[in-house]
Amino acid sequence: VPGTVAGFDKAHRLYGAASWVDLVQPAIDLAGEGFELSEALAGSIERFVGGSPYEATVSAFSRGGVPYQAGQTWDQPDLARSLERIRDHRRDGFYRGETASLIAEEMRRGGGLITLEDLARYQARERATIEGTYRGYDIISMPPPSSGGVAIVTMLNILEAYDLAAMGHNSAAYIHHLAEAMRRAYRDRAEFLADADFNDVPVQRLTSKDHATWLRRNIDSERASISHPTDVEMPPESPETTHYSVVDADGMAVSVTYTLEFGYGSGIVVPGAGFLLNNEMGDFNAGPGLTNASGLIGTTANLARPQQRMLSSMSPSIVARDGKLVAVIGSPGGRTIINTTMQLILNVVEFGMSIPEAVAAPRIHHQWLPDRIRIEANGISAKIQSQLEQMGHIVQLGGRQGSANSIGIDLSTGERLGAPDPRSPDSGARGR
Repeated sequence: VPGTVAGFDKAHRLYGAASWVDLVQPAIDLAGEGFELSEALAGSIERFVGGSPYEATVSAFSRGGVPYQAGQTWDQPDLARSLERIRDHRRDGFYRGETASLIAEEMRRGGGLITLEDLARYQARERATIEGTYRGYDIISMPPPSSGGVAIVTMLNILEAYDLAAMGHNSAAYIHHLAEAMRRAYRDRAEFLADADFNDVPVQRLTSKDHATWLRRNIDSERASISHPTDVEMPPESPETTHYSVVDADGMAVSVTYTLEFGYGSGIVVPGAGFLLNNEMGDFNAGPGLTNASGLIGTTANLARPQQRMLSSMSPSIVARDGKLVAVIGSPGGRTIINTTMQLILNVVEFGMSIPEAVAAPRIHHQWLPDRIRIEANGISAKIQSQLEQMGHIVQLGGRQGSANSIGIDLSTGERLGAPDPRSPDSGARGR
């Protein structure tokens, strides 16, 4: 069941200052009047819609069956009308009434499982944040069913014992220690993390300094560990997610990571409603006793069951010091989200980078299995790659990692600086 509308409605009721109508109307205008497509978005839409078998999807993303081109205006009248119902009736404009009926009708047409009752009873949840400390800074992040906050705090707790600054940013020693911390946190992720409403997730233990000490006990500063395969499956995650960061004039900060799972979700637009349905079910493990092609068995904690939310890697985070906001950060990127966000924190806290420098710096990723370090192409020299390989690491150079659109705050002046990620051509920052 889509949760975004309920989440925004709840957040606004609890913390909002501007009127709901004033907040929703710009989205209605953007959908109704349209906007000029960039090269990147037009190319993405063309690749997507070219293979779609769904009439409503083709209609929403093309003009008479011909994909929109860069420079053309893309308007979405059905979406505008759906947003008008949300403007006028808040969450009931989505989970009840005409929009809900359109969703239910699409479920009947396509053999889906979401009913009018499912939509009407959906509730957003407010949960206690994951909080940790790193060198005097407060780290505030997302709790389960996301694994992000727990894994970030676990890794920072492990790394706090090392003099990372002395190693040098993205040196072989630095990357080695990051990879070893990542390896251990992702192993915990696979075994323990899921929706805490349905599972006993040992959050306090996993985020404790004592647990980090125990995980650190067998890290060799000169030699890579080995990730031993187990029968724990990690379901695939798409890198196609969205993150944005906001700070208002009063210093209220919001870090939001949002996803349909794949870039266009299930690929199915609800006829008459103008929006895509997600394919978030893929974030669950398949089922008890069901194995994937490698023979890995889904852990019971993250099995699909009624009303349980699926495990994710979303890691919207806030960094503060002495009660003052330092940074609002996060990223898309599937399972790499956690490591991208953690490296942003290290770049700011450990190396004193400005937020644009922290966002632009090359990133690495290790997720326990497969047992390799993935590093952005041109992120390290051949010499450092050779040093890592001599330590026993398998190094894979790859494409861009994440799109960490973040905000940094100068504690001495209070100035806010937005840092769109240069990896994403359509990223941007705006202040007023």
